[in-house]
Amino acid sequence: MRYIDFFMEHYGWQGAALAVVIIVLFAVQTYYYAFVYARIPKYRNDRRKRRTDNDEPEISVIVPLFSENAEFLETGLLKLLAQEYGAFEIVVVYVGLDTDFYEDLTQMRLYYPNLHTTKIEAKPHFPISPKMAINIGIKAAHYEHIILTTPDSSPRTDRWLTLMARGFTRGEIVLGYCGYERKPGLANYIMRTERFMTSVEWIASAVRRRPYRGCRNNVGFTKGLYFGVNGFGHLNMNVGEDDLFIQQIATRDNVSVVLSPRAAVVEKCWGGWKWWIDKQRFCGATRQFYPQGIRSFLRLEHGSRLLFFAATVTAMAVMPPEYKIAAAAIMLARYAIVARNVKRTADRLGERGIVARYPLYDVAGPFISIFIDMLLMRKYPSAWR
Repeated sequence: MRYIDFFMEHYGWQGAALAVVIIVLFAVQTYYYAFVYARIPKYRNDRRKRRTDNDEPEISVIVPLFSENAEFLETGLLKLLAQEYGAFEIVVVYVGLDTDFYEDLTQMRLYYPNLHTTKIEAKPHFPISPKMAINIGIKAAHYEHIILTTPDSSPRTDRWLTLMARGFTRGEIVLGYCGYERKPGLANYIMRTERFMTSVEWIASAVRRRPYRGCRNNVGFTKGLYFGVNGFGHLNMNVGEDDLFIQQIATRDNVSVVLSPRAAVVEKCWGGWKWWIDKQRFCGATRQFYPQGIRSFLRLEHGSRLLFFAATVTAMAVMPPEYKIAAAAIMLARYAIVARNVKRTADRLGERGIVARYPLYDVAGPFISIFIDMLLMRKYPSAWR
C-alpha cells in the first residue's frame, strides 16, 4: 500500500492508469509470443497418436490449372513429379480451351505414368470455380489420401511429399506451410512477413488442437472426410477450401501439422502491392464466416500490440525521466521476447531474411491488419460466384 501511495503521489492517477495499461498489454503480448506462438518451434507431430502403421500411404496430389501456364509445364510440374516417394500420382485438372496446351500436358504422360490429366471446357456463361476443379480432381484420383497444391507453388525439396504423406499416419487432415518467394525490395519483405505471421497464427492454433484453417497451396485430407460431408461447402464462393472446409471437417484429434523446411512449398509472387492487396481481398472474403472466438483470437494480438506501442510512446513522451526509462525497458523486454520466438519459428519453417527487419513489420503489422479489415468491408466480386 505504501508503494501505491508513493506512486500516486509522484505520478498521479494518470500515471498509475498508464502504468496498469502498459503492464496489462505487455502481459497479453507475452502470452501470445512466449506461450502461444512459442509452441511452434517445440512442436513434434510424432507425439500424436498414430492413425495407421503405414508410413507410406498412397497419395494423390491435385493441381487445378486455370491458364496455359508454360512455366508450370516446364518447371513446376517436373518438381512435383520428381518427388522421392513411392506410390503417388499427380492429377492436373486443366480448365481452358487451348487444345495444343492440353495436348502438351497429356504428352508428358508418356514419360511419367503417374501423371493423370483431365480437362474441363471453360465456358463464359458457366464459370468453373477452383472448388469445382478440385472436386473433379478428387473424383478422378485413385488414392484415398489427397494433397492440394497450386500451379504457382513449388516444393522446396524433393522430400516434400514424403513428409506430408507421413503426416497422414497421425491424422486425416495434414497442414503444411507455404511462404512467398523471396525477392528484393520492401514490398516483397512485407508480403513475405505478413504471410509468415498469418501462418504462425493458424499453425499455433492447430498445434494447440484448435485448427481453423490451412493453406490451399499445401494441405491434405482423406477422401473419406471429403465425401463424408458431401464435399466443399459455400459453393457460392470461389474460396474457402483451405479454411471454411477445414473448419467443417477438423476436430481436436484428426489434424496433423507438418513443420519442416523440407515439407514447405513456395508460392510465386506475380506482382507488387496491387497484386498482393487483391489477393488479400480475395482470400480474406471468408473471414466473415469464421467463428467469433477465432476472430477475437486474431484481433487481440494486433490490437494489444498497437495499444502497447501507443501507451509506451506516450509514457516516454510526457512522463518523468525514470518513468520513461521504465517504459523503454518494458518495450525492449517485449521486443526481446518477440525477436527470439520469431527467429525460432522462422528457422523451424525455413524462412530466411525475416528477423533482421522485423521491427519494421512489428510496428506496421497492426496498421496493415486494420487496412485489410477495412478493404474486406466491401464485397470483392472475384471471391463470389
